[in-house]
Amino acid sequence: MEKQKQVRVSVLILFVFILCFAGLRVSADETETGEDGVKLSDDASDFVLLSEAVPDAILEIRYYSTYNFVGDRIDGYEEPLAFLTKEAAAALKEVSDELAEKGYRLKIYDAYRPQMAVTHFMNWALDADDVRMKEYFYPELEKEVLFPQGYIAEHSGHSRGSTVDLTLFDMKTEKEVDMGGTFDYFGELSHPDYTDITDEQYANRMLLREVMTKHGFKPLPEEWWHFTLEDEPFPDTYFTFTINSDSLNG
Repeated sequence: MEKQKQVRVSVLILFVFILCFAGLRVSADETETGEDGVKLSDDASDFVLLSEAVPDAILEIRYYSTYNFVGDRIDGYEEPLAFLTKEAAAALKEVSDELAEKGYRLKIYDAYRPQMAVTHFMNWALDADDVRMKEYFYPELEKEVLFPQGYIAEHSGHSRGSTVDLTLFDMKTEKEVDMGGTFDYFGELSHPDYTDITDEQYANRMLLREVMTKHGFKPLPEEWWHFTLEDEPFPDTYFTFTINSDSLNG
């Protein structure tokens, strides 16, 4: 009897060990480290659908379309949706509410960006022959300088889930406001403090910047449309899940 008891205890210990190990494997699958040492995750549980969190926002998801600097739909954009972390979405709702009182809505070009989309950009940048969209997005630059000068990079803050690209939409005129330059234009014209534009265009940029920073977002010196939540919840994690209706229901 004593021997049988010992066997049962041993089997129980082995079973507990297997369960613990399986649990570790599940966690490891959710967050892993890439070849370059960057932490990657496919866990979408802390993200929300921007159209539900900020219902007044207008979506024009450029990387789901072909009107972008690549000229193709970008990998990972399976539906024209926008995701953000819960924290970033809550802060953006405050921005939207304040701007609505001033007669504006937000128009969203991009929010969370899967790492596979960033890889798509990298592969495109290495193809010197593909310059289909040069005249629209980088007429002043040769394509080979886009990577060295930082316009294209191996990783993007968008993949951390708390960065958004956006502009203002005037509810009175029912048009985008004039920012003096287009979204994703590669060049000095896109710098928020660029002054060789009209006073009205500059004021529009500053209005967007003022309200975004007031509610916790920090601007990017090179792009008037780009803002990241200052206290982003995942400053060191880059997410990999695709953009489709099922991603947030997994």
